[in-house]
Amino acid sequence: MKLIVGLGNPGKKYDGTRHNIGFEVIDQCQESLSISLDQSKFKGTFGYRQIGEEKIFLLKPLTYMNLSGESIVPLMNFYKMDVEDLLVIYDDLDLPPGSIRLRQKGGHGGHNGIRSIISQLGTDKFKRIRVGIGRPPEGQAVPNYVLGGFQQDERIEVDRAVEKSVKAIEAWTTTSFANVMNEYNK
Repeated sequence: MKLIVGLGNPGKKYDGTRHNIGFEVIDQCQESLSISLDQSKFKGTFGYRQIGEEKIFLLKPLTYMNLSGESIVPLMNFYKMDVEDLLVIYDDLDLPPGSIRLRQKGGHGGHNGIRSIISQLGTDKFKRIRVGIGRPPEGQAVPNYVLGGFQQDERIEVDRAVEKSVKAIEAWTTTSFANVMNEYNK
């Protein structure tokens, strides 16, 4: 089993914001992997299907970003998933727009959604795809920046990063995450 989680905030007012890049990746994965998020449970919407030897789950927590772990951990417990089965996609201020970084583990780096997941899981040893959103301009508060939309020039780069993230996820359905990291962390 593999659980792919995109972090974001529910509701129309957050669509297209920097903080919802994880939701955008999951939306694209629904199409590319033919998985509908047709179930509402565990404080989120999710779906799954068998792909080869693996049952692949997609999840969008509906808890708001800061409580993401409250959706992920109950789903993992119900389906008896190991932490090695988990991949989380989220926005990262420390990466420029359009870039992605795959990691096997790590701290929260100030990201409250990741902080919640680490707290709920009791470990930071889970896979991640960090999607760059860049830093706010001088004088703009981080919360306003992450809850704001992308500039037109950024949007082009971010769309490429979303596409690249989806391709990395597709690759993970058939090979090891280490192989995927070698391919996509270039």
